Amino acid sequence: MRTLRARGQCSVTELSEAAGVSPVSVRHHLANLQAEWLVASGEVRHGVGRPRLVYSLTDDALEKFPTRYFRLTSRILDELKKTLPEQKIDELFSGVAASMAEDYHVRLQGLPLELRLARLMVLLSEEGFEATLTQDGRHALIHEMSCPYYRIGREHPEVCLVDQSFIAKALAVPVERVTCLLSGDPHCTFSIELQSPVEEVAPYGR
Repeated sequence: MRTLRARGQCSVTELSEAAGVSPVSVRHHLANLQAEWLVASGEVRHGVGRPRLVYSLTDDALEKFPTRYFRLTSRILDELKKTLPEQKIDELFSGVAASMAEDYHVRLQGLPLELRLARLMVLLSEEGFEATLTQDGRHALIHEMSCPYYRIGREHPEVCLVDQSFIAKALAVPVERVTCLLSGDPHCTFSIELQSPVEEVAPYGR
């Protein structure tokens, strides 16, 4: 993976020479990495003859390497908060959520709320949240057991507007935050008023 990151793309032969292992071993490792969506393959023409197969890292693989995203994001937010009023900061995060939710809203539009809620669990998983769906009387409760923004949210709690706005805009219904990880609660919970009961939905992928 380090070789692919440095060179961009490599053939099996090139990886074999760089790692000092046989091409058979390289193909075995590549197959495992492809199964984990860490490596992608493609054909590249090189002169006359058949195209050769080359491999490159996926975005998921690049995330495995040390990054400075957190520090950069935190500094950008620090500068924004120095120059913009609080209302503008809130509008900024709301706009981010709206952009994220736009495609999802189209995919959920026209469906009954119960079905929208069930499909939202999958969408939240795609965004990095591990969510469950339960019911309390006339309210559906979305519990986010993990949050991909937790670390940055500890320094910039305004980030919490993103998932709440995302859920509200994707479902096209009002959403109330009931609990929050940043407040010391075991998870973030959002409440949505229902017209009829819904089934409980476990975290996506379980």
